[in-house]
Amino acid sequence: MSDLALTDELFFTRAGLDRSRVETIVNDALHGADDGELFLEYCQSESVFLEDGKIRNASYDTSQGFGLRAVSGEVSGYAHASDLSEAAMKRAADTVRAVHAGHGGTFADAPALTNRSLYSDQNPLGSYSFEDKVKLLREIDAYARAKDSRVSQVSASIAGEWQAVQIVRPGGLHVADIRPLVRLNVSVVVAQGDRMESGGHGVGGRQDFSLYVAPDAWKAQVDEALRQAVLNLDAEPAPAGEMTVVLGPGWPGVLLHEAIGHGLEGDFNRKKTSAFAGLMGERVAAPGVTVVDDGTLENRRGSLTIDDEGTPTSSTTLIEDGILTGYMQDRMNARLMGMKATGNGRRQSHAHAPMPRMTNTYMLAGDKEPGEILASVKDGIYAVNFGGGQVDITNGKFVFSCTEAYRVKNGKIGAPLKGATLIGNGPDALTRVSMIGNDMELDPGIGTCGKDGQGVPVGVGQPTMRLDGLTVGGTAA
Repeated sequence: MSDLALTDELFFTRAGLDRSRVETIVNDALHGADDGELFLEYCQSESVFLEDGKIRNASYDTSQGFGLRAVSGEVSGYAHASDLSEAAMKRAADTVRAVHAGHGGTFADAPALTNRSLYSDQNPLGSYSFEDKVKLLREIDAYARAKDSRVSQVSASIAGEWQAVQIVRPGGLHVADIRPLVRLNVSVVVAQGDRMESGGHGVGGRQDFSLYVAPDAWKAQVDEALRQAVLNLDAEPAPAGEMTVVLGPGWPGVLLHEAIGHGLEGDFNRKKTSAFAGLMGERVAAPGVTVVDDGTLENRRGSLTIDDEGTPTSSTTLIEDGILTGYMQDRMNARLMGMKATGNGRRQSHAHAPMPRMTNTYMLAGDKEPGEILASVKDGIYAVNFGGGQVDITNGKFVFSCTEAYRVKNGKIGAPLKGATLIGNGPDALTRVSMIGNDMELDPGIGTCGKDGQGVPVGVGQPTMRLDGLTVGGTAA
């Protein structure tokens, strides 16, 4: 069954909506607007969290609803409800008509259609029973404790969802998408004397649980979490000052995501609140730096067949060989900027209006061997994993904490470091890239991005790269 047929079954057959009357409501509500759509959503989600051998939280939720949006000029009217009824939609239509005064004169063209499918439409929640999930989490706990007697705490969670969406536009255009999403996370705490350290790892993507619940797969997550925790037992206080920093491949791309990714979203640039505003076509990074946002990667956490406005996702080159070449756009900001929508209009749920958001954002590989990059460092640090961070979009300033980092001296990786933070400015940091590795990796599928109170799944990635003269905040006396 196609995604459109399946969502027709959910929203019209089962929910009792009349297709032609819904189309009439949409046509009437958006007559005299510049753009807009009806967003229908049905979502099932389940999560189980275990801590120290006991299930601390288990949840199962089914939600449904709609969001109706009318756009006129720069103004957007949005109304939503969890009541999938024609009466609720008519009330929403009365609300969104209030923005029609700014109508520009021509309703925007509909997005292009696509026949591609980037992930299965099968519901992952039905592929692995609740009892099996609980059993898996307890096996994770037992395995971690058996691996190392220093393990004092184990936390593990498994979560999945199945989201069905249909977007209805004036003129009777319907587009749909069925989106699976699963995730497995493990964290451990080890104790040695009076010192306690933690480590964590996770995987996920838009597929069922089978790839992650096989013993070899989940044991690899436990082993990695334990490796990080044990490593930190011997970590030394990090030095402070301006020095050479080498970023590892994969998850360290979260710094790229936060420090410059948000600054390349269309709304911030249209409003000129981004540090990159007005710099299209200019050099914003060192030669060799190419950054893309690609929502078309199969089964990836940040991927979408269509975005939440119905636009097929794309691979958008944001920075090419150091030159700013593109922004991530939803429909409204693209129209107002005279640009093309890139399939980056995303929303957390039917209760949220769409806005420009990242999908899978990463830097392309260069031509250097990772070992060559590390060997070039006389005195610096090698940052392999990151935790939390803070970024100011208006000026690009960031502060990121390293959860795994090492001292590098005379090209040799030395002791692990504790308490290292990277401090800088996103646009400035891009100009400090001096070597780019040939080992580009994507993260394991754990990213969630927050913006204006909305969270959406995303992906990040990068190769090993060297940055010169980055400020490191440390804890060494």
